[in-house]
Amino acid sequence: MYNTRNITKDIYWVGASDRRLELFENIMPITKGVSYNSYLIMDDKTVLLDTADASVSRQFIENVQHVLGGRSLDYLIVNHMEPDHCAVIEDIVLRHPNLKLIGNAKTLQMIKQFFDFDVESRFVTVKEGETFSTGHHTLTFVMAPMVHWPEAMFTYDVEEKILFSADAFGTFGALNGNIFNDEVDFEKDWLSEARRYYTNIVGKYGAPVQAALKKAATIDIQMICPLHGPIWRNNLGYILDKYNKWSTYTPEDDAVMVVYGSMYGNTEATANVLMTKLAEEGVKNIVAYSVSNTHVSHLIAEAFRCSHIVLAAPTYNNGIFTPMENFLLDLKAHGLQNRTYAIIENGTWAPVSGCQMMNIVQEMKDSKIIGSTFTLKSSLKECQVEQLNCLAKEIAKQVNN
Repeated sequence: MYNTRNITKDIYWVGASDRRLELFENIMPITKGVSYNSYLIMDDKTVLLDTADASVSRQFIENVQHVLGGRSLDYLIVNHMEPDHCAVIEDIVLRHPNLKLIGNAKTLQMIKQFFDFDVESRFVTVKEGETFSTGHHTLTFVMAPMVHWPEAMFTYDVEEKILFSADAFGTFGALNGNIFNDEVDFEKDWLSEARRYYTNIVGKYGAPVQAALKKAATIDIQMICPLHGPIWRNNLGYILDKYNKWSTYTPEDDAVMVVYGSMYGNTEATANVLMTKLAEEGVKNIVAYSVSNTHVSHLIAEAFRCSHIVLAAPTYNNGIFTPMENFLLDLKAHGLQNRTYAIIENGTWAPVSGCQMMNIVQEMKDSKIIGSTFTLKSSLKECQVEQLNCLAKEIAKQVNN
């Protein structure tokens, strides 16, 4: 049974949601599922913008065929060649043998890597700023390389002032009938997943995102149609501001994120004492995560949000407690910059995790370290409490200002 909604009079959402998938890209847990958005323009020419993941192919094809209502599909614009958006291309081609594909030169190369059908004879190559008329709609193409693949591009509807933004402005989460941002409480129900999506999928590519945002600023955009999550048809400044902060690695909040690893509870106990002292110093925005039982995608998202990060971990095999090391290396791989860190190490006979954590942190651009490493030998002692007080006061002074 088809499941579609009108975006405008003659533009339709024909996507689908998957609530069964447990891991996005077989890495990130998605307890709320994910949507695969696709859009169909019904004009003198029929134009589909992107397809969907293989997991929702039946629903997606039923949606497309229903909206077409017996008409053939003339064009498919491929804004992004990642398999969760291009998996159904060949199925669509088989159903519509006269279909033309529109994309850039890198798109053409990638389609031929994924599929074996004759792509060349039906492919229309477009470049930056070129236009295409569907009849009553004029579409122009905006290249957005490395947001977050090299072939990524946006399609802009000049008449409707709609930006079809590929993976930009997307978020994890299945759509529950409400496909527009003004039909949901985005900040309460969607922001954390939008942040986790951006930081883990796109986060490394801040400079290309900034370049794309600068292009977008020159266009009159009234609606943003991403490939995942709600469609933005009002309050666009809200999500644009978030993207500007995330892509410039500017903390969203003056907040302290305490990430700890603890084998037998002693490092965790010290982290708890520090957080109490931070609260006594007036810090209100404090979050704590065990690195052992929190998925790294959540840790990365929170690290992008918070201004200050406390790392507390024991020494393990003469190195960093393994889950903490994995988190730091992943954080470094995602290119986080401009954060302030405090470091707590523990070790019964040879505490060395602190210097090794610091070495990774110092490889991240514009990172700052508060004070010297706080060293535990097995457990926190009364004689160390004043030193912990001083660390809390220094963190609080920065956060509260």
